[in-house]
Amino acid sequence: MKWPFAISMTAATALLLAIAWVQSGGIQRHAIFSAKNPEEAAQALMSELQARDFQRAYASLDPSSDIDLETFTRDVAGSDGSLRTYSALQAADVSPLHATPDEAVVRVRMTWSSAVGSLDDVRDLHVRREGMVWRVVWPRPAIRQVPPQVVSVNYLRWEVIGRNTSQTWGAQDVDSPKVRITSMNAIARPDRVVIVGEVENEDTVPAYLNVNATLLKTDGSPIEEEGSFDLISHVLLPKQVSPYRIDFPGIQIASVKSVRMDARALLVPASADPVIAVSDQQISKDGLNRSVLKGNLVNQSGRLVNIAQVLAAYYDNSGKVIWVSDGYVDQALMPQVPVPFAVDIPDDIASKLKNYRVIVNHYSRASS
Repeated sequence: MKWPFAISMTAATALLLAIAWVQSGGIQRHAIFSAKNPEEAAQALMSELQARDFQRAYASLDPSSDIDLETFTRDVAGSDGSLRTYSALQAADVSPLHATPDEAVVRVRMTWSSAVGSLDDVRDLHVRREGMVWRVVWPRPAIRQVPPQVVSVNYLRWEVIGRNTSQTWGAQDVDSPKVRITSMNAIARPDRVVIVGEVENEDTVPAYLNVNATLLKTDGSPIEEEGSFDLISHVLLPKQVSPYRIDFPGIQIASVKSVRMDARALLVPASADPVIAVSDQQISKDGLNRSVLKGNLVNQSGRLVNIAQVLAAYYDNSGKVIWVSDGYVDQALMPQVPVPFAVDIPDDIASKLKNYRVIVNHYSRASS
């Protein structure tokens, strides 16, 4: 009677150990340390990043990787309150570029999910074979260090005083700033109607604004109303101009007779700092063969910008706005350090545009 009991206990113990091994990531560990080809090695590494086990992912890298654990974690998980720190790896597509018996290059498209939508990060990774196992060589990111210095502060700032703090946000006892929609263009897209244009703060005080549009039928009845949401620079200083874009998914332009526009503004405190410069702008193709506007953002102030959003307005030969695109930068903007950006452009728009203009929205935790 003792032998069957001992055998059953041994089997039960083995089963529990197997379950614990699987739950603790044993399968992934086995895959990442036994990859038989470059694609397997890259995909196993992405699985570890998706599970946010950065230490295990780092341990799986090829020994020739010139990077430490802290730098690797900052590179893939973000730092300094950047958008990447609030994102999670949703999916990763791996495709081979070229290979030899002992080395290969694979292209990895990482799609990160965040509160402002998905973010793409395309990287070409070097993979090496050691014995029978392939491992990824992770490159050290180029981090520019700015020496300690003093940055003079001489920017304009507007404060609002005398407001009744018991009122809800948006309720004010003063006249709203004067803003004007300077242009509007209705565009037919395959799956939607899009309204693009520009709005100007004509006042001498800063304004927080939203632009809304209502599509109307022939009889004047509304089809649908939408707002610009984050496809606009909400805070405009005096005389500043912002592009805007309003999307109407599922609407065909043939059903629209006219558009009613509405710009609503509130008086808000604001500052002309930080100043974020845009440099090295050019239109080209990215690694996925998409038309993009690329360039660098340079935070010219002396304080950190956690999250930056790029808004780009595109114009045709007549100066009409024909598209507005946006994109978030998933790195924080350190003072004086260039950070690359790229925003998508539909191919049919890229073939028509004559000029473009870029502005930058920003968010800093210290001032929120």
